[in-house]
Order: sequence, then structure tokens, then C-alpha cells
Amino acid sequence: MSSDLLDQLGAARLVPVVVLDDAGDAASLAQALVAGGLPVAEVTFRTEAALAAIEAIAERGDVLVGAGTVLTPEQVDAAVDAGAQYIVSPGFHAPVVERAQARGVLPLPGAVTATEIQAALGAGLTTVKYFPAETSGGAKAIKALSAPFTDVRFVPTGGIGPTNLAEYLALPSVHAVGGSWMVPRDKVAAGAFDEITSLTAQAVELAANPPA
Repeated sequence: MSSDLLDQLGAARLVPVVVLDDAGDAASLAQALVAGGLPVAEVTFRTEAALAAIEAIAERGDVLVGAGTVLTPEQVDAAVDAGAQYIVSPGFHAPVVERAQARGVLPLPGAVTATEIQAALGAGLTTVKYFPAETSGGAKAIKALSAPFTDVRFVPTGGIGPTNLAEYLALPSVHAVGGSWMVPRDKVAAGAFDEITSLTAQAVELAANPPA
């Protein structure tokens, strides 16, 4: 299952990082992403609405939905019970990774140092989140880390947007890129879902045809 999910994330190339303050917005947000050509969402555990939002999106059946900012095994259980298909953490925490694996979902722990990457490899992982990407050295750092870790793939997130997306996607070691620019929190809260569809479609087009 994990390999299939990784294939789907790699095909999408983008992972919208979503913060929902009201679970009632989840279905409309999911529809906006699908309409924009990007049926993927990482719903962060930063608000009380996260679990209900994951459940609402998962019920659709046409969106690859995951939980972000997962810090504990208990949160893994809650997220998976709500329908999350993958678990994203800001850093590498073995109990979280192990619980995700035990529950049969894909863990994507954060790893920005060689030590963290080796820990992820030791846990049987081949793909990690690189967070916060821009303040941790950006695309140049990922390129440098890819030299000793030739089989590791990265999902950089943090500080990435339309102006620097291309430099990340140009790296063979970058599996997909996470970002929130196509799902701004204020536009979600305002119910501006047509705008989110437009921003998502623009992001998909940019990922498919990045400037030289």
C-alpha cells in the first residue's frame, strides 16, 4: 500500500498542505482541489477541526488524504481511524513511524540531517519530508544530501511557492513538493473555493511545465 501511495504522490508532484479551522469547509475544499486537478490533501493537526475534516474528505473516496503535523502515536491512531492514508511529521520520531507502519499507512517523517535520514532508512523508509525546506538549505541542501543517500526521495515543504517550485522539482531526488500557496488559510475560511480551484489549477500547470 505504501508503494502505491508513493506512486500517487509522485504522479501528483504537489501536496497541498491544508489548515482547516472549520470542518464544515472540508468537503468544499476537497471539491476545489479535485476541480483544480489535484486530488491530494495533507490536513494538518494544527486545529480542532482536523480529524473531522480528514473524515469528511476521506468519505469522498477520490482524494488522497493524509494527516500532517502528527507528533504522537495516539494522533496516528486518531488520524487513521478518521481515514488518513498517510502520516506526515515535522521530524523523525520512531514511535510515530512504527505506529503508522503497524496501522498500514505511509509515514513521511521529517528529516533534514544525515543522522535523521539514516534513522529513516533504518526504519525501512525510502521517502522523507524535508522541513522546513527553505530555512534548512533549500534545494541546494537536498542536492547535497542526495549524493550520499542516492536512493532517498524527498518531499520538501516550507517556504516553497510559485517562484521557487521549479528549482525543487528539477532535482531527481524530489518526489513531490508540499505547499500551502494554492490553499491559503484565509481563502478557505472565507469560502473562496473558486479562487482555490484557480490557484490549484495554476499550481498543477506550473508543476507540469516549470519555467526553464
